[in-house]
Amino acid sequence: MSPGGERVPPSSPDMEIDLPDKNMNTCQANGEKIQDRDSKRIDYVPKIKWPDFLAQVFIHGGCVYGFYLIFTQAKLLTSLWAFLMIYTSGFGITAGAHRLWSHRAYKAKWPLRFILVLLFTITGQRDAYTWALDHRVHHKYSETDADPHNAKRGFFFAHVGWLFTTPHPDVVAKRQAVDMSDLEADPIVMWQKRLYVPLFALLAIGFPVAVPWYFWSESLWVSFWVNFNFRFSVTLNIAFFVNSVAHMWGQRPYDKNISPVENIAVSIAALGEGWHNYHHVFPWDYKTGELGHYSFNITTGFIDAFAYLGWAYDRKYVSPEMVRRRAKRSGDGSHVWGYGDRDIPEEDLKELEAMDKKD
Repeated sequence: MSPGGERVPPSSPDMEIDLPDKNMNTCQANGEKIQDRDSKRIDYVPKIKWPDFLAQVFIHGGCVYGFYLIFTQAKLLTSLWAFLMIYTSGFGITAGAHRLWSHRAYKAKWPLRFILVLLFTITGQRDAYTWALDHRVHHKYSETDADPHNAKRGFFFAHVGWLFTTPHPDVVAKRQAVDMSDLEADPIVMWQKRLYVPLFALLAIGFPVAVPWYFWSESLWVSFWVNFNFRFSVTLNIAFFVNSVAHMWGQRPYDKNISPVENIAVSIAALGEGWHNYHHVFPWDYKTGELGHYSFNITTGFIDAFAYLGWAYDRKYVSPEMVRRRAKRSGDGSHVWGYGDRDIPEEDLKELEAMDKKD
């Protein structure tokens, strides 16, 4: 057997055999050194994905024009509708794709899951399955080459550049390694994934644009630029701030050795998603923050309201004891994507399983 556990065929006197030297570099019998396959650096040169780049140019350029129309031509109700859609649909990201489907921080009955998947589709941020996959990879391999929006590659890349740049090969590999069986078993998630293109056309474009035109006779031209481009771009950039700003500027009270930070401005804009240092330390907490104030974490109030109705349940949270345990081992470098990750420390897992039994 070879050191890696593979069976080696019998050799003949004339056969060249690869042998490891004291530094675990592979050498042939004739003395020529061969670099260990596992130690080879990946030759990665990022390239622009031009269709995706042009889509971002159209979205953001149209946002500027839509912003201009808000002050020059759009009716007041049209502008109010745009902002209502931005924050209402945002719960599809925060309570749906993020806390429910990415981190399994709570469970939801099918009516709530259906509402969340519709709201998430309005935001236009790809299908929930793909969003959750990349987010699990981001948490599991945060700020390594396998992180889809690695903040170490700079603000612009973490904010938007990753969307139109070819991914690092490590990202591609880790996307195949993360367990997604729970979402594959969710018929609502897979329904949205299968029908995403027509659902996007209907809910991200048609519905927001048609309402002002139909109900208060706004022109389709104005409604399109305000309620598609402007609304869509604002929603995207609020989410992007979590990947960029909340990894760069703020406090790190829970783990000073990781880059995610606590940023109150991002939390207000993103419905409670800015408590990012805490969130990366405890990704299974449905509140994504230690403090329970709804004023700076509206998504927690949204989930709690549906828990009162019985549609949300098994809400995972972090006890003071768990916080103290983490403080003792802060900086150990462990990363998990949420509840269900096999690398959750055993003592934390026992406490989380006890919560399930209580509910």
